[in-house]
Amino acid sequence: MRGLGFRLLLLLALALAAAVEVDARFVVEKNSLMVTSPTALRGRRDSAIGNFGVPQYGGSMAGAVVYPKGNSDACDAFEGGSKEQLFRTKPGALPSFLLIDRGHCLFAKKVWNAQNAGASAVLVVDDKDEPLITMDLPREDDEAAKYIQNITIPSALIDKKFGEQLKKAVKDGEMVNVNLDWREAVPHPDDRVEYELWTNSNDECGPKCDMLMHFLKEFKGAAQLLEKGGYSQFTPHYITWYCPQAFVVSKQCNSQCINHGRYCAPDPEQDFSTGYEGKDVVVENLRQLCVFNVANEIKKPWIWWDYVTDFHIRCPMKDKKYNKKCAETVIKSLGLDVKKVDKCMGDPNADSDHALLKTEQDAQIGKGSRGDVTILPTLVVNNRQYRGKLERKAVLKALCAGFEETTEPNVCLSDDMETNECLSDNGGCWQDKAANVTACRDTFRGRVCECPTFNGVQFKGDGYSNCEPAGPGKCLINHGGCWHETRNGKTFSACQESGNGDCKCPAGFRGDGVKKCHDIDECKEKKACQCPECSCRDTWGGYECTCSGDLLYIKEHDTCISKTSVQAKAAWAAVWGILVALAVLAAGSYMVYKYRLRSYMDSEIRAIMAQYMPLDSQGEVQNHSQEDHP
Repeated sequence: MRGLGFRLLLLLALALAAAVEVDARFVVEKNSLMVTSPTALRGRRDSAIGNFGVPQYGGSMAGAVVYPKGNSDACDAFEGGSKEQLFRTKPGALPSFLLIDRGHCLFAKKVWNAQNAGASAVLVVDDKDEPLITMDLPREDDEAAKYIQNITIPSALIDKKFGEQLKKAVKDGEMVNVNLDWREAVPHPDDRVEYELWTNSNDECGPKCDMLMHFLKEFKGAAQLLEKGGYSQFTPHYITWYCPQAFVVSKQCNSQCINHGRYCAPDPEQDFSTGYEGKDVVVENLRQLCVFNVANEIKKPWIWWDYVTDFHIRCPMKDKKYNKKCAETVIKSLGLDVKKVDKCMGDPNADSDHALLKTEQDAQIGKGSRGDVTILPTLVVNNRQYRGKLERKAVLKALCAGFEETTEPNVCLSDDMETNECLSDNGGCWQDKAANVTACRDTFRGRVCECPTFNGVQFKGDGYSNCEPAGPGKCLINHGGCWHETRNGKTFSACQESGNGDCKCPAGFRGDGVKKCHDIDECKEKKACQCPECSCRDTWGGYECTCSGDLLYIKEHDTCISKTSVQAKAAWAAVWGILVALAVLAAGSYMVYKYRLRSYMDSEIRAIMAQYMPLDSQGEVQNHSQEDHP
């Protein structure tokens, strides 16, 4: 009976494959390959990005092409293995891009052997004239799955004709340099990245399921930061298949499908007689879609990440907790409405379409630049399928490449996203070791040579060969690149904060101000201390002038005068100062006295006049004479 079940399952798979093949549409994701030498091959070519390893999304990589003399298909480990690493990049040389032939073993095995031999990237030459394809595992391979997650170098497939040209150039002893460019592999139309993950709730499907669950836990934090900050719009998706009409009433379809064969998933253990069934996976997939929709309604779509990771931890198949009861416990713990989730899920036994699952099936068909989704897991960024290792740093780099430059969120500029190219020869950028200043800046796109701002001082230049401090405070940074020297605790500098900013030797020195300023001998050149009584002695950065006898040197006038006359002049100056002060005081006192006296006299005169003469302020004196009236 079990054998019959497997045969029927195989027939179902073939029927499904045939149904998918009718309208299948596959899109090969490409990156640009630029040949810089030899001249005869110079130009831009297409190459297909491998679906493993770590493509440098958003960046580029230059290297020298190497074609092995033996083991040209890289199906065997190269002699020396990981110890000698035959193709390891030598100090100061370009990275090695290993050119290998297609055939005889899996693509992933070729790249794995090349990586162990020290190659920085792999170019696989197609063995037939055909359109480029995506390098991937054609089947589940437990052995390959063990090392495919450890591949960290990028790889690409090139067409046969171009590959033969490269091989001939290498064999002829020519220097073959190429540049792999991933900067346009992910489009960046605006300041928000839209991405989707085609996933599965099944946790018993082997290494791929383990890898997917590990990624979900590892990437959750970054995904939620991007979503909460409005930098991204994430949508989860789940692949389902329909059961062919001829098998809808079969036991196998009943165990793997819901809604009368409309939405199906493979049996988790690939054994119909034990464990969970495919329809259990479809139901949980639907529940996770509904969790996302309910969370999205309350403007918290990032809760989906909490649910799927918590469900995997708390409700695994191996502990027999992969069920509705455990799922609802997780939903309640996240503050979501269980009734809304149940309403969204509907009746799995209904003989009708489910709107949400029908939309998911329609979305599996490719549109625009995105091909059909047939492989789990599949990540799509800005409608372009992601190719490479499904791990936090690699995926985050691909998402960050979807932003326009200078619009990336902080999570894209964190230390763990840096390429660390500045650690090797300072990335070829300008550097002032004395001041510990460099123009090299690591980003997820690669290193950038830009003159920095250091301690509030802006440097200006091309960033590669020259950076000079400019503006206020520039003399604090290595004296602005000008000449400077210290002797006996005294420092002289040609740096000027004001003016046009050019380096100018200070007083007492002569030179270009940049490389050299030499001390001037003022005594020999008769620039100072030239009075008859003067005695001149040159010092570094200046001079000393003394006078003979009881004389005192006056630098402003370059002359010597008697100390006695100086003292006499000082005494007379003091006397005259006192006299002037007394005169000012006397004049002031006299003016005060005169003012007070005049005020007193005015008041007395007014009082006397008021006794004998009527003033304007007094009224007329009333006439008290009376006339006799008859």
